[in-house]
Amino acid sequence: MLTSAWAAEPTLGTPSAHPGSSVRPFVYRITKYDPADRDERGHYTGAEDTVSDHGPVEEACLAAIAAFAEAAGIDRLEIREPQIGGFVHFGLEPQVDGYGLTGLFPAGPAGFHDGALVPIGVGLELVRAMLRDNGAWCRLEAGEAFTVHVGWDQYLYIGSKLPCEPALARTRTLGLFPERVDASPYDFAPDDPAYVQRPADADFWARLHWTVSTHRAVFLEEVAVNASRWHRLTRDTIGTVRSKLAPRSQLAVWPDLLTDVDTAVAALPDEGLVEIVWEDEDGQITSTVVDETQFEAVTSQLATARAAGVVSMYAGEDLPLLTAVLPDSDGVLRARWQTEPTPSDRDWAFLKALRRGQLVTGTVTSIASFGVTFVDIGGFTAMINIPELSWRPLNHPSDVVNVGQEVTAEVLGVDMVRERVPLSLRAVQEDPWPQVAQRIGEVVIGPVTKIVPFGVFVRIEDREDGFQGLVHTSELDESTRDVAEVGDALTVKIIDVDLARRRIALSHVQAGTSGTQSQPRA
Repeated sequence: MLTSAWAAEPTLGTPSAHPGSSVRPFVYRITKYDPADRDERGHYTGAEDTVSDHGPVEEACLAAIAAFAEAAGIDRLEIREPQIGGFVHFGLEPQVDGYGLTGLFPAGPAGFHDGALVPIGVGLELVRAMLRDNGAWCRLEAGEAFTVHVGWDQYLYIGSKLPCEPALARTRTLGLFPERVDASPYDFAPDDPAYVQRPADADFWARLHWTVSTHRAVFLEEVAVNASRWHRLTRDTIGTVRSKLAPRSQLAVWPDLLTDVDTAVAALPDEGLVEIVWEDEDGQITSTVVDETQFEAVTSQLATARAAGVVSMYAGEDLPLLTAVLPDSDGVLRARWQTEPTPSDRDWAFLKALRRGQLVTGTVTSIASFGVTFVDIGGFTAMINIPELSWRPLNHPSDVVNVGQEVTAEVLGVDMVRERVPLSLRAVQEDPWPQVAQRIGEVVIGPVTKIVPFGVFVRIEDREDGFQGLVHTSELDESTRDVAEVGDALTVKIIDVDLARRRIALSHVQAGTSGTQSQPRA
């Protein structure tokens, strides 16, 4: 579901550098169009035909590239972001069989891949195919030192770290017009300059395993030079599918297809490009890109499908669950395919920056009925379990925090697979338990807060969230055991504080008093 990077050039004005592009010191736009034949807006008004030339102009363009490469000392070029025309075609001429790639690669069209190194001669033939709008397109580069980009209407953009004056002179003698520009409009630039391409590394596969377990099954789209294959992933098949994926492919993980095919068909828009994916009774997965004029013909093929799905071809409308790029067979990531930002991508990058023990500030967004407090920490939702809200006893999180409140908490851990971050609010508070331990031997009067079969609990601090200790039945005066009620004041002695288990042991007997002292119940 890639779209072509072959952008139109509506005017002949000087292009501006793309954000994030690597601007080389010397960049030239080379055309057959005389700059004198332009109006004040940069539009060409001359007599040159905009249709590709298969004769002298084409040969002059190739000769100019060869001259620049020789002047820059370049003998090989790297193929970048190769694309083969599919449903969308921007060329002025019809595509040809083989897209102009026939005979260029010893291994066949599979050699036309991102990161492939080719000799200058093959690079020139690729330029020829692009000039003729044969349907194949790519960027040709030599690292940061040299680039050849082809636009429509026979535009060439050549960038070099060297001035290449002899090549400029040669270009002019060939009848072409070189113009110095700021940058090539075809320089590689991600849609989001801050976005980092994700490789299909251990983190990706860990996420994918979790995603498969969560969704039970997902579909993996494997894309290489605009050709896609679909695989259904389950916990039983994920290993087998992974072993068969082609190096340097783009991967996109989508939710499982709908077994209710009628519901899938109902999701078709009124108009626009979509990719329809379906699985037949034999488990064969097929996909095709169509627009509204072909909906009826394609949906008729779904009559016997056991599952189907519809994905919009427009950026931002339908996003995969995960995306990544496979490295080459030697484990090195050379392909420069852009991975599509997905809703969880920002979370993933955010999680990788978090560390256990780190302090974060966020806003309480909700308190679940089961007691977990959710906190927005910069766009990611973390959680605080009840025991981590306070060192002190509480009946409900609302005793400590409220929705909309800003809190600072400590990160207890980062679960990269489940994408969970537990926080602790009490970790940033002073632990009062050591002070309680210093009160061993102290006699206090406190209210009974709870009665259990093995004793009673008594609060030993004069505050609603005060600590409570257990007076075991064996430590209760016989006259008190059967008459104590919640709210009664009881004199007790603090006989032990277990810091590890956070427990306080009390004794009514050792407090040197008997009976209860009546007091209004809490």
